Amino acid sequence: MLQHPQFDPVAIAFGPLQIHWYGLTYLVGFLAGWWLGKVRSHQPWSPLKKEEQVGDLLFYMALGVILGGRFGYVVFYNFDSFLADPLWLLRVWEGGMSFHGGLLGVILAMWWFGRKAGTGFWAIADFVAPLVPVGLGAGRIGNFINGELWGKPTDVPWAMVFPQAPDSLARHPSQLYQFALEGVALFAILWWFSSRPRPAMAVSGLFLVCYGLFRFLVEFVRQPDPQLGYLAFDWLTMGQVLSLPMIFAGAVLMFIAYRRNA
Repeated sequence: MLQHPQFDPVAIAFGPLQIHWYGLTYLVGFLAGWWLGKVRSHQPWSPLKKEEQVGDLLFYMALGVILGGRFGYVVFYNFDSFLADPLWLLRVWEGGMSFHGGLLGVILAMWWFGRKAGTGFWAIADFVAPLVPVGLGAGRIGNFINGELWGKPTDVPWAMVFPQAPDSLARHPSQLYQFALEGVALFAILWWFSSRPRPAMAVSGLFLVCYGLFRFLVEFVRQPDPQLGYLAFDWLTMGQVLSLPMIFAGAVLMFIAYRRNA
């Protein structure tokens, strides 16, 4: 049985100014996405013909991630708190972000950028998809540093006690599982798949299928959000409910993409 290291959530402090590790993981994700985007912009089939466009695209994506992630967390996971105190939506410093909400925000950002750049939505979506896993993985490391979003009690050899949990039970370090799947594995799959020309929508479809599947599986060992618990059958979580449409939509996109090019 392992013990969570109990990292100090504050990475750097300058008097009253504090920079948290979780914020730095977001910065790492955006910087990595910017650098990888510059690399992808040199591919012959890239919809971005100038490196400067990568910075503009990442700016729109950052807005989508932050605004969509916060909105999604409030609506999907804490709507009662929002109804009791609508201004809580704006207090982002109190924590709370949702991947599925962030995804919706990024989709809107890509649509807006594609319209302005004249490239179309799917060209931008296929360009962006391989850049996302690095940010997802960095965010899960941030969750682990904060000791939040822990897993269910278990007796596996690598089980970990999280002092922030309401008990002293050893649990799955589900944040690290998600880092390995949503970060490392998803990046490797998408980077390899997108290293050669693919039909429009295929890369985006593969992202949706793989992320949805990885998230659905990890939810079986991740503790559900306490304010929601299980939605049905004593195992179905909100994360799984939101991931199922992703898997279905991704499969449909890949089917259409390859059907058109048959």
